[in-house]
Amino acid sequence: MNIFAIMKRELKAYFYSPIAYVVFALFLLLAGYFFSMILLLSKEASMRAAMYNFVITLLFFAPLITMRLFAEERKTGTLEVLMTRPVRDIEVVLGKFFAALSLYALMLASTLVYVGVLVKYGNPDMGPIWSGYLGLFLLGACFIALGIFASTLTESQIIAAVVGFAFMLLFWVIGWLSGTLGFSTESIFTYISLSSHFDDFVRGIIDFRAVIYYLSFVVFFLFVTVKSIEVRKWK
Repeated sequence: MNIFAIMKRELKAYFYSPIAYVVFALFLLLAGYFFSMILLLSKEASMRAAMYNFVITLLFFAPLITMRLFAEERKTGTLEVLMTRPVRDIEVVLGKFFAALSLYALMLASTLVYVGVLVKYGNPDMGPIWSGYLGLFLLGACFIALGIFASTLTESQIIAAVVGFAFMLLFWVIGWLSGTLGFSTESIFTYISLSSHFDDFVRGIIDFRAVIYYLSFVVFFLFVTVKSIEVRKWK
């Protein structure tokens, strides 16, 4: 019940401020631009290239979704007030996480209009499209978990956004960097890279090892977030 109450509180905070509307509008604008350009250039009824561009867009917008979740509360002192109530740290973290994830899911669902365009004017293979959307949802959950952790490290929303973006970018490109530096494609860097697990989803392959990795990634960083709050609470 506490988790749902906190989630509801955070969703209200999103939509009572301009941030949700600005982020939503800009995300749709960029996603629509990428989809249109790719469709015009490739002339293929496919979402594969568009989904990779959605990820790039998400890299910039996920930190904006998560930057205020703890940084703002630390700055205003409301986090301390919240923590004095009969609510556990894990409930606070999960409530904020599910609120941010719900906003992201709404943003992602709005891009289904592009799938409708492909279905109306082409004959797309729907398997890779649906598996790709599953991958985008799981990847977004990972980015949000990283962003929430970054938000616990500072009172500044701007710094939280920059640090969150740095974390997300690192885990996205670390597999490519390992290849550039001459490491084996089977290296630990490739395994922990979020991008290497995303590729299969876009190709229409749902590898349960990738699903488990993404879910484990989320759980780990939510756990680290809880510990970060505990450490700062007792300072």
